[in-house]
Amino acid sequence: MRFPPSFLDEIRDRVPISTLIGTRVSFDRKKTNASKGDYWACCPFHGERTPSFHCEDRKGRYHCFGCGVTGDHFKFLTELEGLSFPEAVQRVADMAGVPMPARDPEAEKREAERATLHDVMDMAARFFEQQLQSAAGAKARAYLRDRSLSSATQQAFRLGYAPESRNALKEYLAGKGATREQIEACGLVYHGEDIAVSYDRFRDRVMFPIEDTRGRVVAFGGRALSPDAPAKYLNSPETELFHKGRMLYNALRARKACQPQGGEPAKPVIAVEGYMDVIALAQAGFAHVVAPLGTALTEDQLELLWRMSPEPVLCFDGDQAGIRAAHRAVDLGLPGLKPGRSLRFALLPEGKDPDDLVKAEGSQAFQAVLRDARPLADMLWARETSGGVFDTPERRAELEARLREITARIGDENVRRHYAQEMRDRAQQFFGQARQGGNRQGNNRNFGQGGYGQRGRGAAAGRLAVSESLARSSLVKSASSPSMPPLRETAILLILLNHPRLIDEDFEAMAALDPEHPQLRRLHMAMLDAMAEAHLQSGTEMREALRAAGHGELIETLEAIVRRARVWTATERAAEEDAREALRQAVHLHQRARILHKELRAVEAALMEDETGEVFGRLIDIQNEIRKAEATEALIEGFGIPSGRPVGGF
Repeated sequence: MRFPPSFLDEIRDRVPISTLIGTRVSFDRKKTNASKGDYWACCPFHGERTPSFHCEDRKGRYHCFGCGVTGDHFKFLTELEGLSFPEAVQRVADMAGVPMPARDPEAEKREAERATLHDVMDMAARFFEQQLQSAAGAKARAYLRDRSLSSATQQAFRLGYAPESRNALKEYLAGKGATREQIEACGLVYHGEDIAVSYDRFRDRVMFPIEDTRGRVVAFGGRALSPDAPAKYLNSPETELFHKGRMLYNALRARKACQPQGGEPAKPVIAVEGYMDVIALAQAGFAHVVAPLGTALTEDQLELLWRMSPEPVLCFDGDQAGIRAAHRAVDLGLPGLKPGRSLRFALLPEGKDPDDLVKAEGSQAFQAVLRDARPLADMLWARETSGGVFDTPERRAELEARLREITARIGDENVRRHYAQEMRDRAQQFFGQARQGGNRQGNNRNFGQGGYGQRGRGAAAGRLAVSESLARSSLVKSASSPSMPPLRETAILLILLNHPRLIDEDFEAMAALDPEHPQLRRLHMAMLDAMAEAHLQSGTEMREALRAAGHGELIETLEAIVRRARVWTATERAAEEDAREALRQAVHLHQRARILHKELRAVEAALMEDETGEVFGRLIDIQNEIRKAEATEALIEGFGIPSGRPVGGF
């Protein structure tokens, strides 16, 4: 009996190969990494004392490095247990809980027709490739040149061109023997009762063949070359071969690239938003990249990502639309979290996509974005607290209830428990809850159980949550020795050092900063002198000038302080726009704190001579103002993620 490949793929996907092989071998505990689906055992095909037999759930394959046997679920059963192929299929189907397909001549006929459709799609891909190299394809070649795609990259991804003629592809395929029904079934033409004569779906477009996980062309994406085209990007419709919500662009190449190669460890698969991003990143050396097919990420696509790697990185544009898409992905991923299976989120600089970034700044810029990817827990916390106001017990309770409801969506009990504890810890820190007797209150099943007790210095009765952009600015005061430079002043000066143009933007305000720490005061004056003498434009120039003035060792000390505090906006890697926003916040806090403390000292001095209620009332008012300012500052500063790195962190 011939089984449809789709049926074999389904039962293989439902049964991890380690589950099947585990019925016949004992896996070695030292070499096995179950969380990554990586298992080792002594080979059942030949006698050995040390485990050289390897099976990997992501690939659905096994291989013995001793005797060389290799195969999948069915080959394991046929070669080790002597089952026939249909018997092996029956065994795996039983384990998967999937009924065997009845022998169906019509189904077998459809399977043969599907194979013919694959042939038609491959012919179409070859036609588009030929057209790209023809005289008609000149403007398409110019477009690809402008996008900096090399000839080798174009060939690797089989890029092509659909000519402007309404019937060019249809006539070509008909000349090769394809029937009208086959061409229509592939979605290559517009047809229907209201269309007298079918015509090509793709015209005057750069063509991107879409392959399935076996490398067969099943659909196309087309990028319009005319600005008047009704749709910039056009995908094939849903067909028997193509279901866009269940596929990923570049999945086959990415899956191979994720595997350990040349002594390097496995790489996480990276999901970006579009075809050109995938291709540009592949050309820049990131072959392990995929993209959804014109839709938001689906559950099926997320499952495909998890089959490739246990912790995929979802890369989104840094604008509001990108952040909203990341938040949707958080909700999509929560139910599927398991031990060793999660997601990370990389946010690009606002206004840039991966293609723009690697062209402008090279592959190292995108690598830095990946290094700064945030765990799912960070994204969840940031989303639920960003922009909120938590100045009453009712509002704080509402936040906790919402966090409980969200974490309850996690399917795995252990992961759900750890997320509940993580959110509880963050809420307690966020609201300044004092821990009683050093107990983490890990047994409390509900957020906030035990109440909000005594608050420490810097905590506030009310909390103002901040925006995502403010959350990236961890400008805090140093809690270390008084001899150490305060972190807020340190951050301000390093921002100015790395972006001296910000000094020019408001020279008078920057000149009036007057840091309290003596070393910072001297560095501040040296920076102003350097700007006055040379009108420096870059952080490199400012750094060289300050080192020449003898401040090199101090700069290294200050940079170490911000690295430990994870104040990414104060580093030279921060974009000028982010640095400008962080500087504005920090300077405002700095000036406000100085004014309040100056007023406090004056009132305290007056109170020694005049203990009237009016003076005492003024003292209380100023103390309240200071507490509010400290609370706001602590919120802005303390929004950084204690268990991981913030966006753009270290």
